[in-house]
Amino acid sequence: MDAHGTVDAVWRLESARIIAGLTRMVHDVGLAEELAQDALVAALEQWPDSGVPDNPGAWLMAIAKRRAIDHLRRVQRVERTHEQLAHALDQAPPPEQDDVLRLMFISCHPLLPTEARVALTLRLVGGLTAAEIARAFLVNEPLIVQRIAEAKRTLARERVPFELPAGPALPERLSSVLGVIYLIFNEGYSATSGDDLIRPGLCLEALRLGRLLAELAPYGAEVHGLVALMEIQASRSAARTGPSGEPVPLHQQNRGRWDQLLIRRGFTAMLRAREVGGPPGPYVLQAAIAVCHAQARTAEETDWAQIAALYDALAHLLPTPVVQLNRAVAVGMAHGPQAGLALVDSLTIDPTMQNYHLLPGVRGDLLARLGRYDEARVEFERAASLTGNAAERAFLRRRADEIGATGASGTTLGQASQDFLSRDDLDAATIRSYGQTLRRLCLALGEQLPLVSLTADHVVRVFTTAWGGAAASTWNRHRSAVRTFGAWAALEDLAAGLDRRPETRSRTATIDPGQLAALWSRADLPMRELTLWRILHESAAPVTAVLALNVEHLDLDDRRAWVAGTWVNWRHGTARLLPHLVAGRTRGPLFLADRRTGPARTPAAADLCPETGRRRLSYERAEYLFKQATKSLDPAGHGYTLRQLRSRT
Repeated sequence: MDAHGTVDAVWRLESARIIAGLTRMVHDVGLAEELAQDALVAALEQWPDSGVPDNPGAWLMAIAKRRAIDHLRRVQRVERTHEQLAHALDQAPPPEQDDVLRLMFISCHPLLPTEARVALTLRLVGGLTAAEIARAFLVNEPLIVQRIAEAKRTLARERVPFELPAGPALPERLSSVLGVIYLIFNEGYSATSGDDLIRPGLCLEALRLGRLLAELAPYGAEVHGLVALMEIQASRSAARTGPSGEPVPLHQQNRGRWDQLLIRRGFTAMLRAREVGGPPGPYVLQAAIAVCHAQARTAEETDWAQIAALYDALAHLLPTPVVQLNRAVAVGMAHGPQAGLALVDSLTIDPTMQNYHLLPGVRGDLLARLGRYDEARVEFERAASLTGNAAERAFLRRRADEIGATGASGTTLGQASQDFLSRDDLDAATIRSYGQTLRRLCLALGEQLPLVSLTADHVVRVFTTAWGGAAASTWNRHRSAVRTFGAWAALEDLAAGLDRRPETRSRTATIDPGQLAALWSRADLPMRELTLWRILHESAAPVTAVLALNVEHLDLDDRRAWVAGTWVNWRHGTARLLPHLVAGRTRGPLFLADRRTGPARTPAAADLCPETGRRRLSYERAEYLFKQATKSLDPAGHGYTLRQLRSRT
């Protein structure tokens, strides 16, 4: 291995320890990483000529500490003499393991959004670059850089101490660390997007972090439980996909391909969890379920009754919809598909499950076992339309095709929706509005649902789940769309169970000018967000109108654009930004999503950029980003809405 390869390998192994030790010195995790990076640069410059030191980790730590001491001298952040500072380099360091553990806790601090915790943990503790993290999660690198930078700023702004939590705070903080590690593992074990079902790099990184945490915090039964769970699940990786990368269900896997070393490691971690003692927590219970599967030599020998009982205990501790869905699978295997289906049907009205592809996937499997093949086929098609993973999508569609249509053929909900939106008498804005309603119906009920089967009860269930908590105007808009669609399709009143909600309009409070000035002055804002917010403020136009702007609508010289039958005007702040945002594009949506759309979610042609393949930025995503960016400005800590940007002057 050459010197540069050695530097990369050493950095991956030692970066967490170095950054943790520096954070203890300078009390700023962002500054600590910068100092560690300085040491890394020094190694890249010196090692190719001088050779790799006998103890490269200690060399990096010594260089980084010298940089830290130089920094402390320059800014006079400590009240010590120069002799005392120099002497600090030769003092025996405190236990480094505690420093790494502190770094894990601070990276996963509950103050940070979940995606920021994941990115910061992989960066600081895992030693991954922003580019590596972005590739692993299929997002662009600037987005990861932004998340990491914002996380560091939040920790510094809130003065989060570099210390181990104690007392009542410890269980919650440890739970946050475990949750981040398991989220990383799950994204690798069953990728939510992309072409491949498994991303081995993320699985391995999560296992490394879990094993490290188990060494640093051996007193936690849940820590060992998580390690046991990940080891046993990872043992099945080779058997989980077929020759073409297609998913292989658990009961069809070749158990001879399961990794026995990982299984033994999992059993050992489970024994350690039991030795720690105490009532079993969620990870220990999930590990116990994994142990039941690993102990069965064949699928037929699986003790489903025991697994169902363990899921009962898990649901008592962690009554989330996903746990309840997994419990339904176990109950369906232990006590028959009808018992499992009853549990699954109780989850269909949960708003958090409306886009979760495994719900219709499980429901389709149970319906097929009951011989209700037409319903099962619709559910598998619906599950395929919801997943963002290409391998899972192909698998689910194959299951639907294997069942085939056994009932009378006819127009489906998906076909009818396309025909309805293709009418010549609808303008672009109406098509977009109606399309949102019909897309939600298709996602919730399945595009293959026979149109004649669509009832008002179906519609009520979808509305309750999707828009039950929405504003009255949103509810009424979707209700009107359903009524129009039903009349066109000659169906009975599909909105019969939906009462029109009274709308009350109140003046939206605007953002204080001083806060706006602070927002405009931020150097870390992406060009897309800054331009959108500027034009909303300067034009006072509705958010939907601004998001509907196309590049070809723009008149940059006159500082205006024609959209939805009206002019949107802006001032110098927007005029300065727009050429950079357009960046040579000649047509298509002005404000684009972060990445290209997947084949299962192809938008309308009017919402797709023909030059980049990316879709129009959605209102929901734009609103979320603004709320996140303005949390620190809002005294209530919730963040502001885009409507509050509209100037009233």
